[in-house]
Amino acid sequence: MATYKKRGYKKSITPDSKNQTEQESTTAEVFEKLDSTASITEDWISKYQNFILAGVGVVALSVLSYLGYQNYILEPKKQEAISELNQAQIYFELAVNGQNSDSLFQRALNGGEGKYGFLDIIDNYSGTPAAQLATYSAGMSYLNLGDYVNAIDYLDQFDTDDIILNALAKGAIGDAFAQIDQPEEAYAYYVAAFEASDNSFSAPKYLFKAGILGASLGKNSAALKYFKRIEADYPESAEAAKVVVQIGRLENL
Repeated sequence: MATYKKRGYKKSITPDSKNQTEQESTTAEVFEKLDSTASITEDWISKYQNFILAGVGVVALSVLSYLGYQNYILEPKKQEAISELNQAQIYFELAVNGQNSDSLFQRALNGGEGKYGFLDIIDNYSGTPAAQLATYSAGMSYLNLGDYVNAIDYLDQFDTDDIILNALAKGAIGDAFAQIDQPEEAYAYYVAAFEASDNSFSAPKYLFKAGILGASLGKNSAALKYFKRIEADYPESAEAAKVVVQIGRLENL
């Protein structure tokens, strides 16, 4: 309930009113301090506003520099990398589909006709999509040349959001490990390859390889599961025609 003073009445100071007076005094002091602090803050801002504005300017300049780097340095670099990659990819495709493949794979790796090869693109255009694709193609070139250690090294560095290329890279690492007589590692990569993508191109291929290698390692239950999955999920694949014999053999063990 609100209280007020009546005119002509001298109010005695009771303990409660004394406390109220002290509280009012304390409140006044707090506001005085706040006013003082605000004044100090204003003085500080006034004194150092040039430094503050300079700081804001530095941040703005950093943002503009980043945007400039993206638009005027990185983008042209990406385009230049793609241009360099085209010739190397031509050599690679000719090697895969034609004769003199070893010579063409070497050209794809090391360059020719004044253009970079995959290795130069990786070194000079790091961080670009072209460099990532060059890493994959370099790994596949080494695989075809029989340099399995380098094939594993480059394919393991390949990083992509493309699930099919990711699956193919893992499967190729499996092939390389199989060639250097490391079947457990090869098996693990074949499994990783078909788990990376269930597409009808690569999945039945690596399911079959995992099944064959798994059976040779004594993983009969897993191998049988892989063969039956090919039969059920990929009946039109080339591997489907091969699994009937494998299923019968494993079921009769």
